[in-house]
Amino acid sequence: MSIFQAIILAIIEGLTEFLPVSSTGHMIIGSSVLGIAENPFVKNYTVIIQFGAILSVLVLYWKRFLKSFDFYVKLLVAFIPAAIIGFLASDYIDMLLENVIVVAITLLLGGIFLLFVDKIFEQNEKKPDSEPNLKSAFIIGVFQVIAMIPGVSRSAATIIGGLTQKLTRKAAAEFSFFLAVPTMFAATSYKLLKIYQSETGFTSHDIQVLAVGNIVAFVVALLAIKLFIGFLTKHGFKVFGWYRIVVGLVILGMYFAGIDMNIV
Repeated sequence: MSIFQAIILAIIEGLTEFLPVSSTGHMIIGSSVLGIAENPFVKNYTVIIQFGAILSVLVLYWKRFLKSFDFYVKLLVAFIPAAIIGFLASDYIDMLLENVIVVAITLLLGGIFLLFVDKIFEQNEKKPDSEPNLKSAFIIGVFQVIAMIPGVSRSAATIIGGLTQKLTRKAAAEFSFFLAVPTMFAATSYKLLKIYQSETGFTSHDIQVLAVGNIVAFVVALLAIKLFIGFLTKHGFKVFGWYRIVVGLVILGMYFAGIDMNIV
């Protein structure tokens, strides 16, 4: 993987990780267009640069992370369902990740659902912003488990989970960002542990590429989160629904056109 290719994928990661559009689907298209879908390092790269995206949340919301112990209890409660299911079903999840059709279909179905989300939860916007209680945090965590199906989008699942708990779009999105920190940190650390155990290691060039990727993902994610919150508050989810439908159709088109698309 070249530095240029690493930057392109990092931009995709930063833009899509916290939006309800599925970063996995975009990585499929990005790596395929760049001609690196078959590169085994790419799969590790796309997971490890999540560290950069995580850091953007910590920088933007550092005051919230210093707020109270209760905040961390809620994050832990919300994180537990994904941690348990992810550990028990890791092999099955990896198998699903190899199925491009699953990603395309979930993108399409999720997109259709997002077209109606604003109408379904319109009463939430008449209430002031609030944080979830422990019960609501756990339910949001259960919704996060659904996102283990590739193409669902962790962000979409957790934000919708927050909406079911009567949070506003803004409050639901922000809690989704917070929950991403332990979830993505655990996933990335687990990936690094597996690499260490396999004794595969990284070359000096790999390390350079990973450093560049994390920096780019961090900067782009900062901008994406700021813009997303403002856009979501004013305009809702419909545009993201249509966008997901288009991406799902693009993936299906690429697949049936015979283009190599490994899930990365």
